[in-house]
Amino acid sequence: MGINILGMGNYVPEQTLVNDDFKKFVETNDEWIRTRTGIVERHMAGWEPVWYMGKKAAQAAIEKAGITPDQIGLIICTTVTSDFLTPSMASIIQDELGAENAAAFDLGAACTGFVYALDTAARFLATDDSMKYVLIVSSEAISRFCDFTDRQTCILFGDGAAAAVVERSDKLYSSVLGSDGSGAKALFARNLMPAPEVKQDVDFDDGFPEKPVRQLYQDGKAVYKFATQALPKSFELAASKIGVTKDDIDWFVPHQANVRIIETAAKKLGVPMEKFILTLDHFGNTSSASIPLALNEGIEKGLIKKGQTLALIGFGAGLTYGGIILEY
Repeated sequence: MGINILGMGNYVPEQTLVNDDFKKFVETNDEWIRTRTGIVERHMAGWEPVWYMGKKAAQAAIEKAGITPDQIGLIICTTVTSDFLTPSMASIIQDELGAENAAAFDLGAACTGFVYALDTAARFLATDDSMKYVLIVSSEAISRFCDFTDRQTCILFGDGAAAAVVERSDKLYSSVLGSDGSGAKALFARNLMPAPEVKQDVDFDDGFPEKPVRQLYQDGKAVYKFATQALPKSFELAASKIGVTKDDIDWFVPHQANVRIIETAAKKLGVPMEKFILTLDHFGNTSSASIPLALNEGIEKGLIKKGQTLALIGFGAGLTYGGIILEY
């Protein structure tokens, strides 16, 4: 089982916030943010719906793949910031693209979403001979969920979208997906809560910290500890399945959360930072869109070339983790 990435595309809003802009909200400055995160600026969605950003990225990916929307058999979208509880973002994008022959659904694995979706696409393609192409769209507007009074989290996130068209192939491929739900309380945003006037027959406490609905909470220390273990673990588990070592990898494309996390993971793997594709400085953490945004940029800049071996490694709320090794 393998896949071939036919085409990729991205979309980021024009509006940006540089580090010093956060002085308006919290006590911070450019040096504090830059040295602790590696982030210099990030894009903000403003008026643009999440599905709209995803649609624009998808259109670019389809054009580069050289196919038409009606040839797509499945659309998988990843987001934790959908404009609607229902319908799915995938269904909206399907209609906007005119992909009338595609099934469509959203997949929720937070920042690991693209890795989960890519592996799901590979499995659909491997088991359904009638399906020729799968479109994966990762689109996020995390800024709308940020607490702009919390300087530990609001400085980290940006908005954007990226998409990929994939087909089945006999190229090198290995994957691992995992989750540790015991860490769910370390990174979350509530969606809905019972109306206060509704009486409960029993006392109910889910154990999650208090936080307003649709506002992001992050336990930075807990997430850092998990992430610095999850990134190398994701690679090592996927690599062990096919007898690949770190020396066989041309490029590592990690989730772009914090440069210190990536540096620690690189050290644990014994891999120089020069082999990591980094986009943190100008995108920030874009959740599930971060890996495909980095992958697409690496391709567009000519760093990632056909025939090279890539390791896509991620982690996210859940807590989820995943790794894919593939030939581009």
